[in-house]
Amino acid sequence: MAGVTTAKKEHLSHEMGMHTEGLVGRTQQRFFDIAEERVGYGYPDAPDVDFNKRAEIDCENLETRQINSQLRELIRHGVGTVVLKNPGSKHSIAVGILNRLNLYIEGSCGYFACGLTDGPNIRIKGRVGWACGENMLAGTIVIEKNAGSQFGAALRGGDLVCKGSVGARTGIDQKGGNIIVGGDTGSFTGFMMQRGRMVILGNAGKNLGDSMYDGTIYLGGEARSLGVDAVPGEMTDLDRQWLTRKLKMYDLYPKQGINHIKKIVAGKALWNYDNLEPGEKKLVL
Repeated sequence: MAGVTTAKKEHLSHEMGMHTEGLVGRTQQRFFDIAEERVGYGYPDAPDVDFNKRAEIDCENLETRQINSQLRELIRHGVGTVVLKNPGSKHSIAVGILNRLNLYIEGSCGYFACGLTDGPNIRIKGRVGWACGENMLAGTIVIEKNAGSQFGAALRGGDLVCKGSVGARTGIDQKGGNIIVGGDTGSFTGFMMQRGRMVILGNAGKNLGDSMYDGTIYLGGEARSLGVDAVPGEMTDLDRQWLTRKLKMYDLYPKQGINHIKKIVAGKALWNYDNLEPGEKKLVL
């Protein structure tokens, strides 16, 4: 495994979980040039879509595989706006979309909705089950009602927004991007968080930020308890500016403003856990 060295130069953005790392050795980074002559952008085989071309899929009598197949077929034909009607809380709807797309889901989804996506803008008018937006890379997902547990598990990029409340282990193993919750969240939210930012405007269950390695959690209400190595952080002007801009984007800006919002960060006591003495490990845990 390639070694990781942290840049020594300090930046204000470091306080918001936006650290820059230099990777030594092999890298999986891939860079695209939008000036290249090829179909689409982002991925070499991504088709160009026209957002003015609109289509609807009635999901009532369709299985999940049929729904996703029809969705991909529309994208291949350049349709840029798709409406899914009567989703019926089916599981694994709209997963693996690696293309620009405006997707409107008029109803509720089951488990693993909209996971493994990179680029689409999705709005869900109902509720979602477990692990919505899991491993999302880019784009936006906005849920109008509530979401289940493991909301945004292993999120890597983009904005994942739930205007209602969510279940336990929200943002577990989050690696980037932004998770925004308009209501409450359950226990172990931010568990093993590594990068990115999370905004909880309501209350949080026990063990908020447990074992978080890095990143930032903003909490508007109260937490039943903080987890291992999660500590209060100092709010900066940069934090307030980012919160103001981001919450207004999704019409979630609190009437009382943002001055009541608290910041939770990693205490970094676990960064060198393997090097601690047995007695020190007991103190940390």
